[in-house]
Order: sequence, then C-alpha cells, then structure tokens
Amino acid sequence: MPKPVEVKTPSDREVVVIRTFDAPAALVWDAHTKPELLKRWMLGPPGWSMPYCTVDLRVGGKYRYVWHEDATGAEFGSYGEHLELETHRRMVTTERMDGLDGQPVNHEQPVEAGEPAINTLTLVEHDGRTTLTASALYPTAEIRDMAFQSGMTDGMAVSYDNLDEVLAAEGVG
Repeated sequence: MPKPVEVKTPSDREVVVIRTFDAPAALVWDAHTKPELLKRWMLGPPGWSMPYCTVDLRVGGKYRYVWHEDATGAEFGSYGEHLELETHRRMVTTERMDGLDGQPVNHEQPVEAGEPAINTLTLVEHDGRTTLTASALYPTAEIRDMAFQSGMTDGMAVSYDNLDEVLAAEGVG
C-alpha cells in the first residue's frame, strides 16, 4: 500500500498533489531532472518501465518520457517544454500526453496536439526533509476530470514510494 499523498482540487481545472520526502531538495530535484534517476522511480504500478527518457534542462528545453507495460506491450508518453527553472526549488513545464488512444508512440518525435497542461513542481526543504507540491493546470475542466479519474494520483503515490527507495539508495533516508 503506497504512502498517501495529499490531493487537492483548488479549481475546476487543477489538481495538486503534496508529498514529503526524507531527503534534501537538491536530491529530490535531481530525481526529477536526471533521466537515469527518473527511469528508476517514475513508473506507476508494478509491471511498467520507462524505456525512453530525455531531459534538456534549460528554459525552452524539451523533455520526453515513454512508459511501457511489460505484460501487454502498451505504451504511452508525456512530453513538453521547460518554461521556468529555479534549481532545487521550482520547475514549470508544459505537458502533453500521447498513446492514450491506443495509437503507437513515437519515442523521439511525439505528435503535438491540443493545448498543453501547465505543471508546476515546487520543493521546500526544512531540516533535511523536502515537501514536494506538484500542480497540474489543465486546459479545460473536462480534461482535468479525465486525468483525475484515470487514477493519476494513485500512480503518483506508487511512484513517490519508488522515489523513497531511490533516495534511500542514493544515500538518504
């Protein structure tokens, strides 16, 4: 059973997830920005892997994640652009998803469609512990509701438990 995350819906277009980690903000930041670490924890439920992960960590730089369900071969992806970066404290990105419709996912060249969500990651460290706040602002209430009802926050809770293990393996916790 994953540790609970605090979930809020402050508006009809927003989902906010809050979770505290026993690690400094610099390490939690690295886990969100370094592909070799992302591939180890951002996986959701068991049976999923992340075979493709790129991050160009600069304002205007792009990122691309592709998840693969080992049992079925199903894939979906997430991609976007970094809008704001304040190292170890705050990251604002766009986010679009692909492959949710069952269409094949092109790992390197996602097809851009629709208005993106705007994601804001905030890290606040106190006494060696870091509180992460992840906010997603969707283009419409309907898209927010679809994301929220997809089990997204359950997947985040599982992934954050994976992150606890990665942080411990990196010498923290």
